[in-house]
Amino acid sequence: MAIKIAQEPHADEVLNSSPFALVVGMMLDQQYPMEHAFRGPAKVLDRFGNFDPAAIADAEPEAFADLCSTPPAIHRYGRSMAGRLQELARHIVEEYDGDASRIWTEPRTGKALFDRIRALPGFGEQKAKIFTALLAKQLDVKPPGWTTVVGDYGKKGYRSVADVVDAESLQKVRDFKQIAKKKAAAQAAEMSSG
Repeated sequence: MAIKIAQEPHADEVLNSSPFALVVGMMLDQQYPMEHAFRGPAKVLDRFGNFDPAAIADAEPEAFADLCSTPPAIHRYGRSMAGRLQELARHIVEEYDGDASRIWTEPRTGKALFDRIRALPGFGEQKAKIFTALLAKQLDVKPPGWTTVVGDYGKKGYRSVADVVDAESLQKVRDFKQIAKKKAAAQAAEMSSG
């Protein structure tokens, strides 16, 4: 299945052709609309000329931050995300010889896959669960035990970016997140008043 998270043909093609771009899109998916986060790699490719982790890791930090923060920026916080992107690129170069696909082609268990993703700079526990689910649902990367490590993100439904395959599913995920936020706010208010 072709990835269509960015909802923009060129950006989605970059995600489909570059494992590193997919990892970067997931890293950028925070405090920013998910489809825009996943368009970030295409913006970097178009401005920088390539999307090679080694080249990005070695880029002059200030110039790279300028490139990432030029409107339309890769993220609401373009400069700080440029630094995170370079840190992530260095990790991919040092741990995987620049081949991001090794993150998910080598592990033999869901826990090993999750642990590799969790070790990526900019990936907390929830983001690692969601990316593990994305790999399973959209790239058919399903080592034994993957459903255990991702919890609810492995279920059918529209919970996260792992479930986005078109504009309709993107809206359903957005709706799910809004309902979850309202529930969390109501619970917090109930706890503070009780």
